[in-house]
Parts: sequence; structure tokens; C-alpha cells
Amino acid sequence: MDDHGVAMNFRGVVRWSGLAAALAWLAAVVGFGARLPGYDQMRHPVALLGAHGVPGAMPFNLLGFMLPGVLAVVTVSGLARRLPPGAGWPLRLGVQMQMVAALAFIGMGLLPLDAGDVDGPASGLHASMWMLWAQAFMLGAMLLSWGRQSGWRRVAIPGWLVGMLVFVLGFVLGGPFAQRLLFLLWGLWLALLPVGRGE
Repeated sequence: MDDHGVAMNFRGVVRWSGLAAALAWLAAVVGFGARLPGYDQMRHPVALLGAHGVPGAMPFNLLGFMLPGVLAVVTVSGLARRLPPGAGWPLRLGVQMQMVAALAFIGMGLLPLDAGDVDGPASGLHASMWMLWAQAFMLGAMLLSWGRQSGWRRVAIPGWLVGMLVFVLGFVLGGPFAQRLLFLLWGLWLALLPVGRGE
């Protein structure tokens, strides 16, 4: 395969990686949640599925946090490659914040909760990764709202809206249901980003 074919394949992977991240997370939460006795999607946090001492925790962390995080890294890498010539600091910093969010999502899988000590050090590290993810996601989305060049207009207004929704869901409402909406919002946002050919 020549270089052009490799580039085309890479663009194809990047184009769908954001949606794949959302679907991977959703499948993991629904599937592992259904297998865990007594688990209630409306009452229990997502991270409980990957907590120390919970059956199936390691596979969930791999499929529910790390895999979507890696796919998000691919998405943001494609976004960085599409930065327009002369892009100002808001766009560049917005892309960097989206990469921080993707890496923090992986970190939630690498640093799981401790089901036996929710206030302990392990749980605190997981909570720190969640806080870093939410804040980087919110700030990155709002910074990308400066993207009014060709191919970036589709995230200009949604960027501010997404940022405000992150704040409301993550830091005002809170709770298991709001957290799930926040995770889904992240996946939809990744799918919206102008990373594919012809955007």
C-alpha cells in the first residue's frame, strides 16, 4: 500500500474514532452493568463497575475507560492535524485540552475506585482523574468555539453550549444519571469534531 493509501486509511479510522469511543463506552456500561448483581444504572456510579473488588473490574476498565480513551486520543490527533494555517492560541489550546481529557479518561481506568474505601487514596486518585477529564473537556470545548474557519464552524456555537452543559451536569447537578449524560455528551462531541476528510 502506498503512502496515499495509508493516509486515506488513517483518515477513515480518525473519522469514526469519536463515535466508536462513545459506542465502546456505552456497550461496556450496559453489558457489565447487566452482569453485576444488584447494580442499578440510575443509582450507582459508572466507576463502580471498575472498582477494586468488583467482579469483572479489570475488563470493564479496559473496555469502558481505556479503549474509549485511546480512541479519543486518535480523534484528537486527527483534530490537531487539521488545525488551519495560522490558527490562534484558543484553537491550539482547545485541541491540547481535548488531548488532556482523552488521557485523563484513560487514567480513570488505570486508577480505579476502591469499592471498600470510597474515601481512600485510590478512590481519590480516580476522582482526580475524573475532575481533570471534566475540566479539560469543558475548557477545550469552549476554546474550540473560536474555530470559525472553514471546516470548524460546526463546533463554534456548540462549543459554548457543550462547555455549559459540562458545567451543569458535572458540577451543578452531579449524580449517576447526570454523570452518564456527561459521558455520552463527550462521545457525541468527539464524533462532531472536524477530523475527517472533507469536513
